[in-house]
Amino acid sequence: MASVVTLPLTLSASPSGWSKPTAAKPSSPSQLPLYPAGPSFISAARRQILQRSFEEDDKHILAAREKEAAAKEDKGDGLSYPGLGEEDEPQHVLNQDPKEWKKQDHYAVLGLGHLRYKAHDEHIRVAHRRKVLRHHPDKKAAQHGANDDSFFKCIQKAHETLTHPEKRKQFDSVDWNIEDEVPDLKSLSPEDFVATCNKIFAREGRFSKVQPVPEFGSLDAPKKEVEGFYDFFYNFDSWRSFEWHDKEVNEGSDNRDDKRFTEKKNKSERTRRKKEDNTRLRVLVDDVLALDPRIKRIKAEEKAARDAKKKGGVNGTTQNKPLSAAEKKAAEEKKKKEEAEKKEAERKALEASKGDREAAKKAKEAARKNLKKWKKAIQTVITSSNYFQPEGTSPSPAIIEKQLSELDLLVELLEPEDIKDLKEKIEKAGNGQPAKAVLAEKAKATGEKGEGKFTEFA
Repeated sequence: MASVVTLPLTLSASPSGWSKPTAAKPSSPSQLPLYPAGPSFISAARRQILQRSFEEDDKHILAAREKEAAAKEDKGDGLSYPGLGEEDEPQHVLNQDPKEWKKQDHYAVLGLGHLRYKAHDEHIRVAHRRKVLRHHPDKKAAQHGANDDSFFKCIQKAHETLTHPEKRKQFDSVDWNIEDEVPDLKSLSPEDFVATCNKIFAREGRFSKVQPVPEFGSLDAPKKEVEGFYDFFYNFDSWRSFEWHDKEVNEGSDNRDDKRFTEKKNKSERTRRKKEDNTRLRVLVDDVLALDPRIKRIKAEEKAARDAKKKGGVNGTTQNKPLSAAEKKAAEEKKKKEEAEKKEAERKALEASKGDREAAKKAKEAARKNLKKWKKAIQTVITSSNYFQPEGTSPSPAIIEKQLSELDLLVELLEPEDIKDLKEKIEKAGNGQPAKAVLAEKAKATGEKGEGKFTEFA
């Protein structure tokens, strides 16, 4: 039972001047418009118009949502892209070894061989879905009793490659199934020459970082259009890369020297291939320019315009009045003066650019000399931080190897100035997790080049 306890409390007297508050007077009512809106009103109106109960309305809503989800899941099939991914594969495609995925024609595996680099994401998604439905190992086992999933693995690898932007670029860069041979342009008529060059440069233009790429144009294209085309391709900025030909490090090898040697060879080989490709395109543009009938036409038109001007202009005006001896002398002196000023300006510009190049070269060499020192300082912080492992535990050789390899990769991807900035930030942050956070930030700043390559510094 609860007991009541009376406490001996005495309330103090009210302060002087205090009075009991009076109740506030309620405000007068006001009228506001009420608009029928919102999901609750719509639901109520729907039930009233269609004469449904709450339960019946919920069933109809659920059925509509399921139908919409099914339609979204099947988008791209049915009548969209009829026949895509449903054709019978040639035997050489079915016999591809999934282990030799670098030799695999990923577009042919998904049935996109007729589209290749022109295939967009929806084509790839639809083709992959239909191929999986046809070649799934469970379906084959149920129909034919076969248990061979080699081609299914090829399908999955093709989908993985073509849906990853960087991997797809690498494959498109070396796609050996695209006809890229240039015919003998000298033997073509002007009309065939223009048609052939339009196809050639449309194919080459797919590697341009700058889009859209100007077309080769027609036989009667104006001078400005022709000059714009050649200017673009003489300053062509290509994204084409050759990582697809990189040699893999020997399986089971944990030797850092082997990895570095392989990466160095791959980098050297990529640089060589890139240089050869740039030279190939430059030679192609030179050859086309030398044979372009439009250049001959433009030069002939300019020559005719100059001749007409000398004879008095195209409008049939009288010849220019001959100059006197004094006027000829003044014109010659003016021309000599202009030529001397032009040569002097060129000389000054050459000296200035030469000084800038030498200064930039010296700065680059100084940064390269300090690069090893900065890398050593960063490595010292990592070591002092116990390779970012919990205190009291020793890092395994695999973790040490992984972190040092990622540090090497980071130094390779970043510019010397960025490495210097990284070293200063790490020293300022101190040992432990703050230093790791700085490394992770720099690894993230490498963008697509370092995407998926950093795990310890992620």
